[in-house]
Amino acid sequence: MKAIRKQRLYLVIFIISVASVGVGLLTYALRENINLFYTPSQVMAGDAPEDARIRVGGMVVRGSVVRNAASLAVTFDVTDGAVQVPISYSGILPDMFAEGEAAVATGRWTSTGVFAADEVLAKHDEEYTPPEVADAMLQAHERKAASSESDKSKLGEGKAAEKVMLVNPLNAPGSDTSAGSTNSVPE
Repeated sequence: MKAIRKQRLYLVIFIISVASVGVGLLTYALRENINLFYTPSQVMAGDAPEDARIRVGGMVVRGSVVRNAASLAVTFDVTDGAVQVPISYSGILPDMFAEGEAAVATGRWTSTGVFAADEVLAKHDEEYTPPEVADAMLQAHERKAASSESDKSKLGEGKAAEKVMLVNPLNAPGSDTSAGSTNSVPE
């Protein structure tokens, strides 16, 4: 191998090594600052890691905000339309925070089943909902609609079967039976 080719090879290896070390150090430094977003459904299903810094967002459930009169502690529930997550927070809530409005809390999911928030963000105007919350709410409503449609179809099949079981051809109106019973089933 010629000297110049050998020198280029060493240079390429050096650049790749330095870039790899740089990416590794950057990843290591940022891993504590990454806040993953979870919906209330994902949190309650156990998808969210315990004692790791995450974000949970949804609509604040009406009537769920409880303020401690002696301190700044507040507890409230957030929902995505399917399930609710209890959140505890100690601090001053944003001015735009209200029941029935979108909110995103940053904190840790605890083993007690309560999300301990370090920070609470509220939507900043009437038209805006955080994209993560909007997507989560849409998915929850779609799941809920799909399950209610399947429940309705099952209910409809059940009523049809119930009608079939209630109508006995021997007791149907106009049939000639020895018992003389003419029971009719109201439709």
